[in-house]
Amino acid sequence: MAETRTTVMAEPAARADDLHRQYGRGGAAVQALRGVSVAFEPGTFTAVMGPSGSGKTTLLHCLAGMHRPTGGTVHWGSTEVSRLSERRLAELRRSRVGFVFQAFNLMPAMTVAQNVELPGRLAGARPDRAAVREALARVGLAGRERHRPGELSGGQQQRVAIARALVTRPDVIFADEPTGALDRSTGHEILALLRTGVDRDGQTCVMVTHDPVAAGYADRVLLLADGLLVDELARPTAALVAERLSRLGG
Repeated sequence: MAETRTTVMAEPAARADDLHRQYGRGGAAVQALRGVSVAFEPGTFTAVMGPSGSGKTTLLHCLAGMHRPTGGTVHWGSTEVSRLSERRLAELRRSRVGFVFQAFNLMPAMTVAQNVELPGRLAGARPDRAAVREALARVGLAGRERHRPGELSGGQQQRVAIARALVTRPDVIFADEPTGALDRSTGHEILALLRTGVDRDGQTCVMVTHDPVAAGYADRVLLLADGLLVDELARPTAALVAERLSRLGG
């Protein structure tokens, strides 16, 4: 009798199903997202793009559990997070996802090590100094643990922010314009770090960007317009992304 093999499909690292997000009420209401459904497979790098006001940042914030959707659901793996209590959502967010902001969002009075430790401290865990050193070494900042953010360049501060996002070994890294405040050369270094996390460590990265060159680091690009997912590009190049964005008025 022939052997039967069953293939078990992995859950997406994150997904949105029929996602809606409305701001305001009545005649002043703005529909930022209008039924977006998308999945992010483990070990992939996705860039989210679109014209100003297209809903890309709202999508990222809903996916990361920072905004509540008005309708639809968000899952991290098999866990639906869109209707969890604030306390439970915060607990899961600290362990399951990392977030990198354009403005770094570091605490200036804290050392580099203390900034990286912050997610664990907020979760009530004792600092894991070895994990902090490892995360800083991965982003090229070994030996900078005692420095304060003001003593670092903008690129180095963003590396600290990435180390902070990586220290809990999250399933997904959400990045909101992570190179927007950096020069092009430093921005390439930050994008290469995110790309390495996907290729070497199997992490999932979802990045909002306005830069077609940055989008070229991704495996695919999602294009939004007026709160809708209107296009998807696999194996994007900067030229192709720029051409598609120009059609959307981005």
